[in-house]
Amino acid sequence: MPESESRGAHPQPPRSSAAGFGVTFKDMFKKRLTEQYPEYKKPTAPRFHGRHQLNRHPDGLEKCVGCELCAWACPADAIYVEGADNTDEERYSPGERYGRVYQINYLRCILCGLCVEACPTRALTMTNEYELADSSRESLIYTKKELLAGLEDGMVDTPHAIYPGTTEKDYYRGLVTEAAPGTVPQQTAEAAGAQEPAGTAGTAGAGKANTGKANTGKASAADASAGDAESRTGDVTSGAGDAKEGR
Repeated sequence: MPESESRGAHPQPPRSSAAGFGVTFKDMFKKRLTEQYPEYKKPTAPRFHGRHQLNRHPDGLEKCVGCELCAWACPADAIYVEGADNTDEERYSPGERYGRVYQINYLRCILCGLCVEACPTRALTMTNEYELADSSRESLIYTKKELLAGLEDGMVDTPHAIYPGTTEKDYYRGLVTEAAPGTVPQQTAEAAGAQEPAGTAGTAGAGKANTGKANTGKASAADASAGDAESRTGDVTSGAGDAKEGR
């Protein structure tokens, strides 16, 4: 017998086909499970990968330092970050820099969590919120205002000064547990710029009013001078007529 014929495929027994459909037939008679969403929302796992959140320190300062490592780690290129420098007059984080612009495009995000692993300050975490559907593309680009965590007890909204007598390392060591007594939000540059035109307009209005008053005074003085000149002319004419009559 040729060697090629001896190596031919052996026919499979008929029962192997029935065994292959065994799982299918078994599930056909099981009770169907229907999720009553959105009336009933199934609880998620504690470490579920949902919508992102930018966290704060216990006194309200932001943990994000604008390093952009999350944007570099994102495989879908869904994160955009712009960092900026802190100042003593306008401080958003304990360190030298903070995230001035922070955006996540959920049309691209695959909720893999690599950005969370790359964050060196635990500023970015993922919540259990999974309802991200919306009616427009623009609304699915979340900005810093939407991602930043809300204020809790003992926090003051940014920008504000760091806790007196502490450094950036003290924040990461957990030595700062709340905002210092008397801490108030600092005035932002945008708010100061918005108030400046109003003051300039008020000054300009006052200048125009003063100019109008000056012009009115000048007009009154000119009218008085013209009246005096007319009365003097009348007096001279009357004197000349009297002199002619005397002759």
